Amino acid sequence: MDVWTIKSILSWTDTYFSQQSIDSPRLTAEILLAQALGLRRLDLYLQHDRPLEKQELAAFKLLIRRRIAREPVAYITGRKGFFNEQFKVAPGVLIPRPDTETLVETAVEILSKIKQRGRQARVIELGVGSGAVIISIANACKSHFYFGNELSSVALATACANVKAFAQTPISLFRGDWLAAVAPKPLFDLILSNPPYIPSADIESLEPEVRDHEPRQALDGGPDGLDAVRVILAQAGDRLLPSGRLILEIGFDQKSMVKRLAQGFSWVAELDFIKDLAGHHRLAVFKK
Repeated sequence: MDVWTIKSILSWTDTYFSQQSIDSPRLTAEILLAQALGLRRLDLYLQHDRPLEKQELAAFKLLIRRRIAREPVAYITGRKGFFNEQFKVAPGVLIPRPDTETLVETAVEILSKIKQRGRQARVIELGVGSGAVIISIANACKSHFYFGNELSSVALATACANVKAFAQTPISLFRGDWLAAVAPKPLFDLILSNPPYIPSADIESLEPEVRDHEPRQALDGGPDGLDAVRVILAQAGDRLLPSGRLILEIGFDQKSMVKRLAQGFSWVAELDFIKDLAGHHRLAVFKK
């Protein structure tokens, strides 16, 4: 074809991605073409007959090659939609998942009840990654005090950039390994985390987009997937205020293991599990 228009190149890319078993081939084609052209996806349809220039085609082909190599779309575009924002992400930073929105919703519900009682809560997220979770919670419940930590310097820098761009209330971020850097005093009403919880032996069976590109330390939870959960449970009791809560995202099949694990920590007075939109037990909520 001598002249490629937006419409024709989208059609060809959709077919090519389908042949290469790329998820959501049409949507992916639209996102990448919009990225290459500096347009909104809507503009692709408003300008569907516009011919592409050579440099535009070259830029788009480069993005196609990256996706065929199974690089995640979020790393190619440098952003990922989560709740109400398009957060910055980059290699070395875990990509926010829709399942994790359940964590945000649960935290917001708890904090809204605290606000109704006329109190300002102290909240900390452990392992903030991109910062999408703590920023989304803070923007929804602005009257509380927010903190977050992250061991990865790459992820922490990304979270700081997202706080600067999107946070509507102050969020204090620092480098730390779970709660090790926090004094063992009852400081927090709410501690939350999406820790690594995939068993080590399962990592190689993940999709190549995840296995080969996302940070291993944010995925690998040790032999049974619960290494980080054990550490956090051991540290959280001393740092929670009376009736404070710890919310952890867990694997869809880890409910019974987490329940048994919690029995070894005397500070846990109550334990509830919350399902995500797919019906999986996605959160463990521990109450002191």
